Amino acid sequence: MTPAPTVQPARSHRLPGGVGGWPLTVFALVTMVSLPVLAVVLTLLSPAGEVWTHLAETVLATYLINSAWLMLGVGACVTVGGVGTAWLVTMCRFPLSRHLEWALLLPMAMPAYVVAYTYTGLLDYAGPVQGALRALFGWSSARDYWFPELRSLGGAIAVMSMVLYPYVYMLARAAFLEQSVCVLEASRTLGRRPWRAFFEVALPLARPAVAAGVALALMETLNDFGTVHYFAVDTFTTGIYRTWLGLGQPEAAAQLGAVLMLFVLALVLVERLSRGSRRFHHTTGRYRRLPRLPLRGIGAATALLFCLAPILMGFLVPALALANWAAEAGAARSFGAGFLAPVGNSLILATVTGAVAVALAMLLTYAQRLKPSPGVKAGVRLASLGYAVPGSVIAVGTLVPLTVFDRWLAEFAQDRLGWSLGLLLTGSVAGLIYAYVVRFLAVAVNGVEASLGKVTPSMEAAARTLGEGGLGTLRRVHLPIMRGSLLSAGLLVFVDVMKELPATLIMRPFNFDTLATRTFTLASDERLADAAAPALAIVLAGLLPVVLLSRAIARSRPGGPSQ
Repeated sequence: MTPAPTVQPARSHRLPGGVGGWPLTVFALVTMVSLPVLAVVLTLLSPAGEVWTHLAETVLATYLINSAWLMLGVGACVTVGGVGTAWLVTMCRFPLSRHLEWALLLPMAMPAYVVAYTYTGLLDYAGPVQGALRALFGWSSARDYWFPELRSLGGAIAVMSMVLYPYVYMLARAAFLEQSVCVLEASRTLGRRPWRAFFEVALPLARPAVAAGVALALMETLNDFGTVHYFAVDTFTTGIYRTWLGLGQPEAAAQLGAVLMLFVLALVLVERLSRGSRRFHHTTGRYRRLPRLPLRGIGAATALLFCLAPILMGFLVPALALANWAAEAGAARSFGAGFLAPVGNSLILATVTGAVAVALAMLLTYAQRLKPSPGVKAGVRLASLGYAVPGSVIAVGTLVPLTVFDRWLAEFAQDRLGWSLGLLLTGSVAGLIYAYVVRFLAVAVNGVEASLGKVTPSMEAAARTLGEGGLGTLRRVHLPIMRGSLLSAGLLVFVDVMKELPATLIMRPFNFDTLATRTFTLASDERLADAAAPALAIVLAGLLPVVLLSRAIARSRPGGPSQ
């Protein structure tokens, strides 16, 4: 009789060394990623210095008021624009509606500070718009006419709303695509006309998605530095930058960052409390193709203009203006040595950060899959909080522990080895990448987690019966299956790093420029033509995730595409 084949026992899920396994890995990674945020929070426990007292007595109220008005204005604009356009292209049929579905995401590729620089060049007193008006009406000076002041709080609200409404649009549209036609038709049988059905049924069901989109837009609003700095609007972000680099007071800057974090926390808590105990569930699993309401005449023209306006103002006009300025400046001036060095620096930073963030996200989510304990799950969520923290706060929080570590290492090397090391991590590329990873790890975690959830557990079980352990299964089974999703997650991190400005300005090494800082520096010096080329490069890089998001949203309708 042939002996029964022996099956190799499954290897342990512990990492090499086997000390604490996957939970220990999660703990180590979470500690590393959470350290900057913890450093900022702990500054609230330190006594207030003279600089902080001076800030509290002079400008803190201004920071609070301007930040609050900025959030209120942007929140209202992105809600109306995002929800309105999402409903129109999803549930209505009018000229160009199918093309507008993806075109409405284009402003997301435009950083707010780039749009601010562009419109300032177009609408300032010396710009082409006011110049044409003076020539047309025979005005000789600014005293002869009134023109809205773009460099103001209202101008900042308008510019940010142009590029941040896609956060609400994409989540609201996905929510509308997932809603059952049966629910909407039930409201029609009860006498609700289309617009009443929208306000009383569709919008309440989509509220969690809309609230999430508005929260993302407001977090980006609080994170913005380039726009508010260029428009001379004092907010927490500009205050942190001035306190750190202008006054040389890292502790006071960190305390300002802690107050800004409380602002973000209050934003999340307000949304949760306003939702209360209400739940938003679909009561049917039946889905069929969405019946798009045909619009004609004035209704079709109004819908078309409403959807075209944000695309024109938030993408086409700035893109054409930048292209025109770059062409006027000439190829040698726009794409010379001053352009190539920031491109190389940005590509290196974005590529390395994307790879590191995806690798860490893969370890965290896979550990959560193998050991789904409450502690591991909480650790993964805690590691993803960096995206809710403004970049300036992350930068300050990163510099605090790095400076302490560098000082300790320098003293140790001097006392024990007689070496003079100086600062190794503070003000280095490695420190900047660390800050980027803390800031954008959540982007990679969300993408990797969604992809990993689609891998059936039976494939892991089969691998383990063949003798593979946790890391072997991850390397030989999961990674080949998830290659496309990992590349997409890395691409999203790549583009976010290309656009990041506040953290880069605070943490970059001396004489080290990225496309974002190069654009900021040239625009601040009123050299808008020279800033056009690096700004266009950032926009072109931002178009890549727009294509991915558009395709993902279009495929999100259960039971088939929306047509």
